[in-house]
Amino acid sequence: MGDWAGHTGKAKTWFESLRDQICAEFESIEREAGSDAGFEYTPWTREEDGNDDPGGGVQGLMKGKVFEKVGVNVSTVRGRFSEQFADQVNGASAEHPDFTATGISLVAHMRNPHVPAVHMNTRFLTTQSAWFGGGADLNPPIPYDEDTQEFHAVMRAACAAHNPTYYEKYKKWAEDYFYIPHRQVHRGVGGIFYDHLECDDDPSFDRNFAFTKDVGKAFLDIYPKLVRKRMGSDFSDADVAKQLEYRGRYTEFNLVYDRGTIFGLKTGGNIDAILMSLPPRATWS
Repeated sequence: MGDWAGHTGKAKTWFESLRDQICAEFESIEREAGSDAGFEYTPWTREEDGNDDPGGGVQGLMKGKVFEKVGVNVSTVRGRFSEQFADQVNGASAEHPDFTATGISLVAHMRNPHVPAVHMNTRFLTTQSAWFGGGADLNPPIPYDEDTQEFHAVMRAACAAHNPTYYEKYKKWAEDYFYIPHRQVHRGVGGIFYDHLECDDDPSFDRNFAFTKDVGKAFLDIYPKLVRKRMGSDFSDADVAKQLEYRGRYTEFNLVYDRGTIFGLKTGGNIDAILMSLPPRATWS
């Protein structure tokens, strides 16, 4: 198949719908905590020389009583990779640099150190190939085995509904990907990470799209439950110190190794939206 515009449109519509559902749920949590905080939405347009339709996106950002900083971004961009970057992307090359990309990206940093931070991203890209990728991973400054097990159980169920091999494969992929080599530690307690779910025709697009939607639904099911369970916990200065130290490690990963950060910077994305994943405060010692 050569023309994926309609499929990109379907994916975009879903990512925007998921964004709306997630933001509404997070604002509900703020209301439960006695806060009137809400998301502020900032549209942005991508620029590319010689491209009359480069696309753009909307950055959603909230700073509240429970969510110290949470960003939920949706973007849909199209254009050409640079000659130097094209060979690093699935299905692209210097001779075939055209691409489209649509996706949702979410990172939440919490005020209470006992509430886990979280990352979720799902996306659909086209070059000479077309594929889905994404996942969700839990990043607690103070881990609780119960929370880790609950998060993984929901992701396992989402995977099992589509392929019995997905969970173990994508869990291992997350463990390998969200690792900080220079620190020799993992960024968090994992989740799932997948990429290059290739779409060769309409049936394969439908299958991979259904799985990607279920990953988003699984996140929407489990993460608010974990927030509500922990957001009223008492915490000490020592707990905050652990949180800020952990955020330093999180920052190092995102700036040095994260593919999404690199992709956004290499394709002329919005700088504020790309770097919304960074925590509002962090320490290094």
